[in-house]
Amino acid sequence: MPKLTIHDRKGAKVGTYSVEAEDFAPSINKQLLHDAVVMYQANLRQGTHQTKTRGQVAGSTKKLYRQKGTGNARAGGKRSGTRRGGGHIMAIKPRDYSYRMPRKALQLATRMALATKVADDELVVIDELSFDSPKTSDMAGLIKALGCDGSSLLITTSGLDANVYKSARNLPRVAVSPASDLNALCLLKAKRLLITKAALDLLKEQAAKHKKPAKEEAPAS
Repeated sequence: MPKLTIHDRKGAKVGTYSVEAEDFAPSINKQLLHDAVVMYQANLRQGTHQTKTRGQVAGSTKKLYRQKGTGNARAGGKRSGTRRGGGHIMAIKPRDYSYRMPRKALQLATRMALATKVADDELVVIDELSFDSPKTSDMAGLIKALGCDGSSLLITTSGLDANVYKSARNLPRVAVSPASDLNALCLLKAKRLLITKAALDLLKEQAAKHKKPAKEEAPAS
């Protein structure tokens, strides 16, 4: 079983952690990951876009010129959708883009996203992560010491820690999420995952509950 290095706050090795991709998901279904990411992105859309119909555009309804005798194509009011500045013929109205996938499918997608981080060696384990008070410079120094600077990073703790969140919220391309709030989008969006040992233990324990027991072989007759 592959072993990950457990680091301390200064980047020094303090132990190892045995984990493999199969601990979270037996296989990776790219279509399921794609469907989950598209759903999360669709749910983030505001859907407040709108264009005006010819009835909403300001302007006169007077006929531009007489019907015949000018040599021009016949035309009505200047608010027509065929003229510049007129209303849209198929006007866009506000709509709700959100939808939901089955809960178990989303949970499986999250475990698969975790498995990809392990398989692609994009997971960094730290023994513990806490701050007495919010300090952005301390968080930036910790990230640099662990070699996680220079790319997008997701920091995961076992529970909600306000000081950790406030220390990282002003750093570019750095996000913080407790283990209970992880989803496929936030995991795949970040290039690397910095996770505490306690959070990784919690995720492994939760994934183990979803493992199907091995089928017993039928006795030979």
